[in-house]
Amino acid sequence: MIHAVALLLYAGAGLLWLHSLLRGGGRRSEVYAPWVVAVAVGVHAVALVRYSLAFQTVPLVGLSPSLSSLALVLGISLLAILAQGEAKRVGLLVVPLIIILEGAALMIGIRPTGAPLAFRGPWFALHVTLAFVAYAGLAIAFAAGAMYLVQFHELKTKRLGRVFQFVPPLGTLDRLGRGALAVGFPALSLALLLGWLWGVQFGQALGLKDPQVIWGLLTWLVFLAVLVGRRTVGGGGRRAALMVIVGFAVVVVSYVLLRVTLVAGGTFL
Repeated sequence: MIHAVALLLYAGAGLLWLHSLLRGGGRRSEVYAPWVVAVAVGVHAVALVRYSLAFQTVPLVGLSPSLSSLALVLGISLLAILAQGEAKRVGLLVVPLIIILEGAALMIGIRPTGAPLAFRGPWFALHVTLAFVAYAGLAIAFAAGAMYLVQFHELKTKRLGRVFQFVPPLGTLDRLGRGALAVGFPALSLALLLGWLWGVQFGQALGLKDPQVIWGLLTWLVFLAVLVGRRTVGGGGRRAALMVIVGFAVVVVSYVLLRVTLVAGGTFL
């Protein structure tokens, strides 16, 4: 029930930003949206704490708890953006991603899977949390890149209407995307390193055919390709935005394919 309240609050924030977009920005709804997100994140956090207390396990194992936890990390990441002036309008695209994750978790049912874990304890929690931070960074970079392309098109076609007034300046979006990648790449690198070190220490390393390893390494390569690509195209711009959008799509599609074709259990997010 608490998860449903959080989902409704996220949806409310998204509608407030949409209303601001339709009005060309600068409306009261845009002022209220960040506060609604803050309340939604607080309610969401309480829901996951209650889950942990009820089941005596962190909500990082199994598809639905992991999706909900990833949604919370993305919500917290959005809160960090809301203080950055016009950059907060990227919430119009970030909130739907949160809604998809939390909505999917609710549809599946947020409960433990009961699947045995080889990798557990505080190192497991840190490993997964860092990975979630990385995926949240990639999602925010995607949202910034998508808005960058929209604003670039508005400027190129000289359509200086409601969309142009609402979408943040190109420089703001480029800095946001670069910052999200700069946080996400080292977070994912450290997450992968922790997983490898744990496997070496306890002799339970996951093989290269394991879907978690495949997805983690693929995402790491996507981060690397986008960061290198940004340098080769002059540090940012339209091509950099396109690269991060394609990279995000590759990560999402590969996840779906791995879930459908390779994963029989529920321990893989």
